[in-house]
Amino acid sequence: MPLKAKKSYRFAFRTAFYITFLSAFCLGFLFWQFQFLNWWFFICLLLFIHLISFVTLQVRIEKFIYKHIKKIYDDVALLESSTLTTDPITTDMRTLIAEIEKFAKDKKIEIDTLKIREEYRKDFLGNVSHELKTPLFTVQGYLETLLDGAIEDKNIRKKYISRANKAVDRLIYIVKDLDLITKLEVGDLRLEKEDLNIIELIQSVFDLLEMKAAKNNIVLTFDISYDMPIMVNGDREKIQQVLTNLLVNSIKYGNDNGTTEVSVENLVKNKVIVRVTDNGDGIPKEHIPRLFERFYRVDQSGSRKEGGSGLGLAIVKHVIEAHGEKIYIESVVDVGSEFSFTLEKSIPEVINEP
Repeated sequence: MPLKAKKSYRFAFRTAFYITFLSAFCLGFLFWQFQFLNWWFFICLLLFIHLISFVTLQVRIEKFIYKHIKKIYDDVALLESSTLTTDPITTDMRTLIAEIEKFAKDKKIEIDTLKIREEYRKDFLGNVSHELKTPLFTVQGYLETLLDGAIEDKNIRKKYISRANKAVDRLIYIVKDLDLITKLEVGDLRLEKEDLNIIELIQSVFDLLEMKAAKNNIVLTFDISYDMPIMVNGDREKIQQVLTNLLVNSIKYGNDNGTTEVSVENLVKNKVIVRVTDNGDGIPKEHIPRLFERFYRVDQSGSRKEGGSGLGLAIVKHVIEAHGEKIYIESVVDVGSEFSFTLEKSIPEVINEP
């Protein structure tokens, strides 16, 4: 037997004592009836009964319990062999109950986690299908119209092909963002870090989005005039994408004649924090924990009038985390939102003069 549980000895000893006590009462009554009063024989007989009872009970109990407990261990091992302890099987009930309770608790946590992941998977698949089917159906509709005879009209042909091309561009945009975020999540994207002037990079993003912001009557501005460069270390292209995604998001959901302000502040000795603040509608608290999920939208109505892949903020989060940095969000309904992220300062080169 792999392990002899000492507590089972105590149980067998006590049970044997009860059997002996009962036997003593019965034998005492019989001896009294038959006038047989040899006390030494009586005591030896009781000791013999106790010994036989103890050994029999101990062997039977250990075999019975071990057989059934081993079956429990074997059944549980089929579920997950690493869950239970690798120590020899115990017949101690208290230890066994503790192990089974721990196993059940771990399994409950695992099941709850799987349920959450399943819900996330369903949401993700539903959102992907929604994002892809809109441009696909658009392309299909225009092509079918052209094939039905509209291709003969030069003006309609040009207009429909142009619209179908825009829908294809949207599909490509979504697929590229999905590919990027997949690489970011599995750590398969290599960052090409360099020293860069974050003020200059922000200004270049302002220039790129100037027309889009003007169309929505949004002003893009710095909080103050930055006369001196602020050098940080990071992947220029990816940090530019982070800034672009945050500013585009602010432009899309900002109020008419609103303002989006960017500031760069010293956080600690080797860190700066970049803040993107707007005075838009703000985001309700219940949405903030899920804001960086793929395809998650605050507007749950299914409307996609603002366009985009629905992956912008998810990409922002993963790019910043790939740099080993943090991203934060503060938002108040009817006041506005602030997205901020940290970056590492560039370490200036020390030139040793001869």
